[in-house]
Amino acid sequence: MSKRKTWDVAVIGAGASGMMAAITAARRGKSVLLLEHKNKPGKKILSTGNGKCNFTNQTMNSSCYYGNKELLESVLKHFSQEDTLSFFREIGIWPREKNGYYYPNSGQASSLCEALTAELSRCQVTLVTECEAEHVIPEKYGFTLKTSLGTYYAKNVILASGLKAAPKLGSDGTVFPLLKELGHHFTPVLPALCGFEASGMDFKKVSGVRTEADITLMVDNTALTSERGELQLTDYGISGIPVFQISSPGARALYEKKRVEAVIDFLPDILPKKLEEEVTRRFCRDAGVQPVSDSLRGLFNQKLIPVLLQKAEISIHNSTETINDRKRKDLVQIIKGYPVQLLKIRDFPYAQVCTGGIRTEEIKIDTLESRLVPGLYFAGELLDVDGICGGYNLQWAWSSGYTAGNAVGTYA
Repeated sequence: MSKRKTWDVAVIGAGASGMMAAITAARRGKSVLLLEHKNKPGKKILSTGNGKCNFTNQTMNSSCYYGNKELLESVLKHFSQEDTLSFFREIGIWPREKNGYYYPNSGQASSLCEALTAELSRCQVTLVTECEAEHVIPEKYGFTLKTSLGTYYAKNVILASGLKAAPKLGSDGTVFPLLKELGHHFTPVLPALCGFEASGMDFKKVSGVRTEADITLMVDNTALTSERGELQLTDYGISGIPVFQISSPGARALYEKKRVEAVIDFLPDILPKKLEEEVTRRFCRDAGVQPVSDSLRGLFNQKLIPVLLQKAEISIHNSTETINDRKRKDLVQIIKGYPVQLLKIRDFPYAQVCTGGIRTEEIKIDTLESRLVPGLYFAGELLDVDGICGGYNLQWAWSSGYTAGNAVGTYA
């Protein structure tokens, strides 16, 4: 009877962290099996940065992340953004920097994904696609992997399968039963980098409006964080980059049943006193000539004006001379701080990442090996770290994938 094939390392999940882990382990001379349940690796990478793939950032510190900061700092020390840039230059991706954001010079996420796939081949990693991992069974000298394509054997396993964000691209939650079987537990896993369902504004009337704004996240009447960028008003609530940036702490606060608001400054470049002077000037200029709604033309999207006036309890048909000082001040206050209550984070299919993950106390933070199952390692979104927009989540994937791939099988 022929001897069964036993790999040094089996990596489950051929996304960003899984490919990096497989390449790193193979470069150390390990035989590596990479299992992916989609029909090709890196599908989630192809959707990043609107297809341009913002793969790291010039500014890299713990303030750009949520989750376990001790774990984050340990992993980033092993593989920094400079290491990322060097690695991708080596495999053929020339980085182009724009406002601190790094993209492939090609402007195509596909080129980065193809470079990683080519490197897997150069490193003699065996890639098996359309393969569902059904059970990971610890044995005396390694693991038995029961899959939809048969049984594989490995001395060590790296789980890099993601959680539940963007399930159509591969992270569909199938890892949860595996980890439950292995005895691991999770902090609450919630959608992040997505919009919120909200109330407090007639969103159907302003749906489609995009405007520069400053968003302050309020939790139980305390300001947690502020972000600025292009706000998108939708029929369900709020979206856009500044909303994505506050989504992780917002989602956690909603999960904890706290009162969560987003306070919107629709004119962040104008101080309240200056804005009040401008509104007064416009109203005086147009007294008896046109209604108050027309006086705000040129300051805001036309769909937004009646909603702002309604919140300030001013009829859009009012003549400007009927608006007294108190009403003008109320209007300025609304423009500079329009509160909407956040009701629910959008669901996983709309999320770019998840916040939450495996409990860090169950992991050795220097190697990412399980404290419960020797020889089992983790990488990527499974870990309790998530970043804001700007290449931070991909940097976490590269860093954690490298850390696991560099540590796996050290003593085997």
